[in-house]
Amino acid sequence: MANDASTVFDLVILGGGSGGYAAALRGAQLGLDVALIEKNKLGGTCLHNGCIPTKALLHAGEIADQARESEQFGVKATFEGIDIAGVHKYKDDVIAGLYKGLQGLVASRKVTYIEGEGRLSSPTSVDVNGQRVQGRHVLLATGSVPKSLPGLEIDGNRILSSDHALVLDRVPESAIILGGGVIGVEFASAWKSFGADVTIIEGLKHLVPVEDENSSKLLERAFRKRGIKFNLGTFFQSAEYTDNGVKVTLADGKTFEAEVLLVAIGRGPVSQGLGYEEQGVAMDRGYVLVDEYMRTNVETISAVGDLVPTLQLAHVGFAEGILVAERLAGLKTVPIDYDGVPKVTYCHPEVASVGLSEAKAKEIYGADKVVALKYNLAGNGKSKILKTAGEIKLVQVKDGAVVGVHMVGDRMGEQVGEAQLIYNWEALPAEVAQLIHAHPTQNEALGEAHLALAGKPLHSHD
Repeated sequence: MANDASTVFDLVILGGGSGGYAAALRGAQLGLDVALIEKNKLGGTCLHNGCIPTKALLHAGEIADQARESEQFGVKATFEGIDIAGVHKYKDDVIAGLYKGLQGLVASRKVTYIEGEGRLSSPTSVDVNGQRVQGRHVLLATGSVPKSLPGLEIDGNRILSSDHALVLDRVPESAIILGGGVIGVEFASAWKSFGADVTIIEGLKHLVPVEDENSSKLLERAFRKRGIKFNLGTFFQSAEYTDNGVKVTLADGKTFEAEVLLVAIGRGPVSQGLGYEEQGVAMDRGYVLVDEYMRTNVETISAVGDLVPTLQLAHVGFAEGILVAERLAGLKTVPIDYDGVPKVTYCHPEVASVGLSEAKAKEIYGADKVVALKYNLAGNGKSKILKTAGEIKLVQVKDGAVVGVHMVGDRMGEQVGEAQLIYNWEALPAEVAQLIHAHPTQNEALGEAHLALAGKPLHSHD
């Protein structure tokens, strides 16, 4: 295959999702000559099939709930139903605006953008559209796709992936959701708000099992109150069509029936058939293996985002892409502390966290060296105004820094920024306690929790 371009780029990026385009934008900003190759749409999963569209659906569901429940605020509104075509138009308009802006950004940074399906052809080149694109360095950022289980065929009819669910032309009357992680509980929340009867099947002991156990229990309590059903601790065995839906059987013989089954067991890396292994890139179960600077075992190849076995979050992809670009431009870089990355599940109520769970902190520091404090949002004025319930839980090394912040409640995702600073700057409870938080805000609940942990609680009991 001929090299049609005389240019040898400083950086050739395969994949235009969060990690890939962040590396392209930062690399170009630092003076690197960058080529960015994407087979679908610039922005990848996050913009088109993940973060943005799901949060738009969740916000539409929030509006529906507010209309139904308006009388408790003294407002007489009527709820007439969900116009799913209108919901999709709203969602798609949000995506279109962000997509156009991103295209403009890439063009303004003078990144060479190539639309087509690329394949790694050597440690320094990618083949795409019949040409060979050469680079001094190659960044693999080909992302992920929804996973399934052996023998469970996702057909887009009654057995859906999250991609199918995002464009479903109706609100299902009933749905079984296989998987109680982020994707599963977010769709459960949105569909319940839209009026569906929802049951979550999670093989582990709790919903959102990667979160602190207290957060999981609070979410489970809130979901019960909302009428979202769930079955925990038993794994999936099989699924079959019925006359008008799907029947799911679990390993203990228990069965569930619904109109549709959403398979939400996570996402797997896109790496098969792309030439990675042929070029000697070390891999494990489809993931590309990297060190703390996102370098593979091949000197001229790095990898980022969902393709590598780190947290599958868009903002992690951004950070990893920026790290690679800055390293290649000769800047001093610092490895990412993945415990210090904020995590938010945007269901109703929201679950947000940063740092270590109480169990993990005890494992690292010892049970006698860890202190945990819970601050109930019932003591927070703004949360009472919003009629949301939940808690903020702090995990502290005894006489030391706060190493974990775990929050459940509406809008807690908007509070995780300060929590991130508290963890990453190794703040002591007394240091946070002396900061004055605006009243009435939900943000002051973080301040109140630290006041209590510092031994001087205000709107909470000793």
